Amino acid sequence: MSQEIAVIGSPDFTTGFRLAGVRKFHNVESEDADALDDAVREVARDEDVGIVVMHDDDVALLSREPRSIVDTSIEPTFVTLGGGAGSSGLRDQIKRAIGIDLMDED
Repeated sequence: MSQEIAVIGSPDFTTGFRLAGVRKFHNVESEDADALDDAVREVARDEDVGIVVMHDDDVALLSREPRSIVDTSIEPTFVTLGGGAGSSGLRDQIKRAIGIDLMDED
């Protein structure tokens, strides 16, 4: 069973993903923290979703419980983009998702 990618964010953020073929998305304006919280909860319950993409700035607006979901969820795995997280942030996300450090030189 293959799982889908979902995107949560502003229409400007989700448009590129939609054009690339992502079918599950939640358009939520960044100023609406309650709608962001609800979108995270809804996507986290969706068994068809394996990866969720969000912008770092939106994650910073989440309340405590949805933020905990983003930080600790393994399935679906939440991937954040933007905000200057750099390769070390992505490295940590990959390590958390699959349990090994693919970039380890040892």
